[in-house]
Amino acid sequence: MTVLLSRFRVDLLLLLVAASWGSTYLVAKELVTPNSVVALLALRMMLAAAIMAAIVAARRNRVTAAELRVGVILGIVLAAVFAFETFGIVHTSATNAGLIISLTIVFTPILDSAVSGRRLPGRFFFAAMIAITGVALLASNGAFQTPSLGDLLILIAAIVRAVHVTTMFKVTINRPMDSLHLTTVQLATCAILFSATSLFYGDSIPHFLAQLDAGRTVLFLYLVLACTVFAFLVQTWAVRRTSPSRVSLLLGTEPIWATIVGITIAHDSVAPAGYFGIALILAGTTWGRSIEQRHRLNVNPPDRQESRVSTTK
Repeated sequence: MTVLLSRFRVDLLLLLVAASWGSTYLVAKELVTPNSVVALLALRMMLAAAIMAAIVAARRNRVTAAELRVGVILGIVLAAVFAFETFGIVHTSATNAGLIISLTIVFTPILDSAVSGRRLPGRFFFAAMIAITGVALLASNGAFQTPSLGDLLILIAAIVRAVHVTTMFKVTINRPMDSLHLTTVQLATCAILFSATSLFYGDSIPHFLAQLDAGRTVLFLYLVLACTVFAFLVQTWAVRRTSPSRVSLLLGTEPIWATIVGITIAHDSVAPAGYFGIALILAGTTWGRSIEQRHRLNVNPPDRQESRVSTTK
C-alpha cells in the first residue's frame, strides 16, 4: 500500500507539471503583446534563474567549468525556443500553440536518428505524418488556408526545441553533470540574452513592470514559479522515484491539458475539422512516442536508457 501511495504521489505531481505546462500558452497570451515579449522573457528568466541559483547555493555544490560551458551553449538554443514560442503565442490561439509545439515529440527522434545514424521504424514516420496532418487541419480549421504567422512560429519553436533536447542528450551523455546546475546556467544565459535584447527592442523591463496590475502579477508569478521552477524540481525529484519512460509518458499529456485549457477557459473557436485535427495530433504524437521508446529500449539495454524530457518550459 505504501508503494502504491508513493507511486500515486509521483504520478500526481508529474500530471500537475504537465497541466501547468498546458496552461502556459494561455497565461503567456494574457501577459504579452508583440512589444512586450522580450521584456516578459527577460523578467521570467531572471526570476527563475535567481531562485534556481539560490537552491544551488544552498546545496553548496559549485558549478563546474564543463557545466558552465555546456549550459551556456544549451541556454542559447533554449532562448531561441522561448523567443519563437512566445512570439508565436501572440499571433495564434492557446489551443493551436499547445498542440503544434507537441510536434517536438516526433521531431526529436527524427533529428536524433539523422545525427546518430540509427534508423527509426517505418511506422514511426507514419505516426509523424498523422500528427503533421492533424496540425494542418487544426491550423487551417479545415479550410486549407495558409497557416497564420503564429502557427508557423510555434512550428519553428517545436523544431528548435527538438534541437535543444537532442543537443542536451549528446553533450551530456556519459558526462557527470548536475541537471540542477545545467538548468540554472541555461536560465541565466536566457536572462542575459533577453535583458540585453530588451535594451534595443520592444518595451523596456521597467515599462513592462509598470503595466503589471495585481491580476497580471499573479499570472506572471505562476508562469515563473509553477511552470518553470516547480516543474523542474518535480522532474528532478520524480525521475529518481520512477522510470524515465513513465516521466516522459506523464509529461507527454501536456497537449491534452493545453487543449482542455484552450477550449474550456480561453474559449478558442475550433471547427469540426479542427477537432479532427486535434485527435490526429494526439494520436500521432502518442503513437510516435510509444514506437520511439520501444525502439530505443530494444537498441539500448535498460541500464543505458536516458530520459529525453525537457527540463524547462
